[in-house]
Amino acid sequence: MKRHLTVLLALLTGLLVVQAPAHAAPPADSAAVTAPAPRQELSPTPYMGWNTYYALGGDPTEAEVKSTADFLVSSGLRDAGYQYVWIDGNWAAPTPRNSAGDLVANPDQFPNGLKPLVDYIHAKGLKAGIYTDAGPYIPGKCGLGSHGHYQHDANQFAAWEFDAVKADYLCGIAADLDPKTVYTQFAQALRNNAGGRPMIFNLCNPVTSPDWGNYPETQQSTYSWSYAPAIAQSWRTYTDVGFVGEIKYKDVLRNYDANARHPEAAGPGHFNDPDYLGPELGMTDEEFRTQMTLWSAAAAPLMIGSDVRKLSKTSLGILSDRDVIAINQDPAGVQAVRVGPAGTTETWVKRLADGDRAVVLLNRGDSPATLTTKASSVGLTGDRFTLKNAWTDQVTESAGTISAAVPAHGAALFRVAPATGKPGVPHVVAGLPQVTEVGDDAVPAGVAPVVAGGDRARVEVTVRNDGARPVFTPRVELAVPAGWTARPLGRAPKLLASQRSVTLAFTMTLPTTAAPGSAALTATTSYEVTGVGRLRQETATSLVVAPAAPDGDVVLSHHDWISATSGWMSPTVDRSVGGWTPISMLGQVHPTGIGVASPSTVRYYLGDRCTRLTTTVGIDDAVRNVGPEGGTSTFQVIGDGRVLFDSGVLSRDDIRQADIDLTGVRVLDLVVGDAGDGGYNDRADWAGLNATC
Repeated sequence: MKRHLTVLLALLTGLLVVQAPAHAAPPADSAAVTAPAPRQELSPTPYMGWNTYYALGGDPTEAEVKSTADFLVSSGLRDAGYQYVWIDGNWAAPTPRNSAGDLVANPDQFPNGLKPLVDYIHAKGLKAGIYTDAGPYIPGKCGLGSHGHYQHDANQFAAWEFDAVKADYLCGIAADLDPKTVYTQFAQALRNNAGGRPMIFNLCNPVTSPDWGNYPETQQSTYSWSYAPAIAQSWRTYTDVGFVGEIKYKDVLRNYDANARHPEAAGPGHFNDPDYLGPELGMTDEEFRTQMTLWSAAAAPLMIGSDVRKLSKTSLGILSDRDVIAINQDPAGVQAVRVGPAGTTETWVKRLADGDRAVVLLNRGDSPATLTTKASSVGLTGDRFTLKNAWTDQVTESAGTISAAVPAHGAALFRVAPATGKPGVPHVVAGLPQVTEVGDDAVPAGVAPVVAGGDRARVEVTVRNDGARPVFTPRVELAVPAGWTARPLGRAPKLLASQRSVTLAFTMTLPTTAAPGSAALTATTSYEVTGVGRLRQETATSLVVAPAAPDGDVVLSHHDWISATSGWMSPTVDRSVGGWTPISMLGQVHPTGIGVASPSTVRYYLGDRCTRLTTTVGIDDAVRNVGPEGGTSTFQVIGDGRVLFDSGVLSRDDIRQADIDLTGVRVLDLVVGDAGDGGYNDRADWAGLNATC
């Protein structure tokens, strides 16, 4: 802990020279390797580009790669900095080498081979990347490996004129190799390629425990930081951030947290890599904006994993925001660190080359919140500060508080510097509309509110003035969907003084015919600033309108849920997760229920209509076909934020039966946790789910 505090203070004050630990003594348990050649400064700032894997899966084609290269140019993404077009796995022929030992592209996917494709990419003003594995080719286990051919393959990649090489570790772990040894050897081969061609090296070991099974620390991605900065331009810091076609917000946060463990390893030319950006692969626009914020603050490579040709204007705008990219590309190469405790809301700060600070206010929770920190907490001194919102471009002045209204799963990003000259526009935070009561019940803190037709709710908007000057006649207007009503409660003050806030409330009423789904509440906050005039800010919150409550004796899994998440794939009705087999525990098949992977939350609206729920919970027998690792979970039934049932830790050899009183419950959550050992092989079942309503 003391060491981490020292690193944090040094990063904030600029006293720490961030560099690769290349001259440190190697760990005592590390394998002896040949001293690497000096690392070339091929990418002083994090490289940017696009990769085939998440978007195109295991079968990228020449036509798809060319089409994407064309789009990177026509969309402006190339000019925004996304230069690398990276061909990931499964590009090689079924037998990946010919009799001469050369790697061969699959002719069905790349009928002209790879060299003409690389030439096409270069002609577009782009750079080309290629994929291999640091282990040996093992038929039936992994489709491409360079072990035993490092120099030959490095020479071949250079002859094809690739600009970057990604080396996976699937074959490496299958062959039980030492990653430090083989990656160092491969890095040496790349730097000594016969053509003398500079090529970026992305060291991509995704192995983690318990996600992949039980492996020693030296074979895991979490160990790469100790040796990779001396040999590579980037190195993966955790397992994959998702699956082909699927990147979820919870896994983005998981990878970001793992990536944040060793900020001292990052610096100009060598960067921690939390994996790829995933717009429209399972995240909302807000969640993807948060990923872009976090990756930029982390000085991470910005590699797009989605099919850019299909992205919305919103996603393209997030990817190409100049102020956000500038923070990522800051020449100091410093990675953000957290200030203050970890939790649902957090502050992260990145020291920039000119002495400014990039400040992230992160809301991991399921409801909007106003987050604050102090300029002094992020390493700045003075009594006036300029805040530039990197996403909105709004420039304001604060007397020392940095704050923002942050949506659920959102993040604010500011560039903060000491202010000079004439006083600027006060930093006023217009809060997001927040439902604090439904009927006579308070909404628990951090819980996403749920309303239904006929409900009456209290909505609050908090306005705060962090500037050094007062603002006058603050007002808030609340817009609700057609047919709903919003009536203000009380009066707004005539003046909002410096360092003060006011909460303005409304009573909102839904018609009994309110349609289920998502509804928007929009607040327009206005105020007078002396010498400037009346300013306005618009903030909006998405609100869940529940489907009708169940009626009679029902199987809850057959009723519409409000929302449902699963750690792997999606919740499956009446089948184990993935949908391949019936729900089965300890050999007994259950005809109804829900199959999920941990962590998971399935939410239902009961509307105070139900009295009883019976269910059997446990680990599905499908885990026995996978392996002995993992397969432990916890199960909780939560009503309106109160725990009604807790199974404790269950293994594949346990089940629990529950008979739960639902009297008075409006919103029911079925929650599965990973029992603290990760989600590997946690295929969990809620069997039965018979409700009396």
